[in-house]
Amino acid sequence: MVAERAPAPRFDIVAIASSAGGLTALTAVLARLPDSFAAGVVVVQHLDPRHRSLLAAILSRRTRLHVSSATEGMVIRPGHVYVAPPDHHLLVDRGTLTLSQAELVHFTRPSADLLFESVAASYEARAIAVVLTGTGVDGATGVTAIKKRGGTVIVQDEATSQFFGMPSAAIKTGDVDFVLSLEEIGPALAVLVSGDTPD
Repeated sequence: MVAERAPAPRFDIVAIASSAGGLTALTAVLARLPDSFAAGVVVVQHLDPRHRSLLAAILSRRTRLHVSSATEGMVIRPGHVYVAPPDHHLLVDRGTLTLSQAELVHFTRPSADLLFESVAASYEARAIAVVLTGTGVDGATGVTAIKKRGGTVIVQDEATSQFFGMPSAAIKTGDVDFVLSLEEIGPALAVLVSGDTPD
């Protein structure tokens, strides 16, 4: 008798962007992902560039996934979370990470837009973009890039966002598939990546 194979994941990567209020939001999302999560996760959180970031260390204590600060040339692996270091754009190129100190985008570095655009180009329909709490409009252009390549977009709802600027800007593009509460995003990602469709 031949053992049944688990279905291949529908998505290879999840790109998450957050700003003000992001630590709480990121913790809530990552804590709800199973240790069997079959996609890599890349994270842009707007941080003060003048200070060393402890974000990766903090998140690693709240999730079953392996969390690390992104470094140049890292290979993206399923079940791993890669956090953009302060004052560096995080880009994805065919399964590897690239860091850049190119000019600020929307007054920020790292930029959600640049991350999402690079993810869209590399992964196309096998990418999910998530926009969490934050001020400003970073991520909106990138959301459109993800959608144009056939990817899926999830945005945090207003009721659970500490700051609704970034989620609102993404929603206004018309390129968002799901607007979910903070508590719903992690389970939705688990379902999508496993190959099922959330209700």
